Amino acid sequence: MQPSSAPEQAEQRRGQRLLFIAALCTVLLTFPLLAIVDRPLRFSGVPVLYLYILAVWLLVVLLTGWLVRHKTEH
Repeated sequence: MQPSSAPEQAEQRRGQRLLFIAALCTVLLTFPLLAIVDRPLRFSGVPVLYLYILAVWLLVVLLTGWLVRHKTEH
C-alpha cells in the first residue's frame, strides 16, 4: 500500500475532529447532563436549562466553523 499524501491525512484528521465535535454535542445534550442544569433557577429571567442548551449549540457552531475554515498544516 502506498502511504497517503499530506493533504489526504489532513482531511482525514479534519473528519475525525468533526466526528469528535458531533459526539461531544451528543454527550452534552443527553438526559443526565440536561437533568443537572434543569433547575428552577433563572438568570436574568431566562431558565438556566435554556442558557445551557444555547451555550452548547454556540460552542458546537464555533468549533465546527473554526475547524472547517482552519487551514491544513503541510
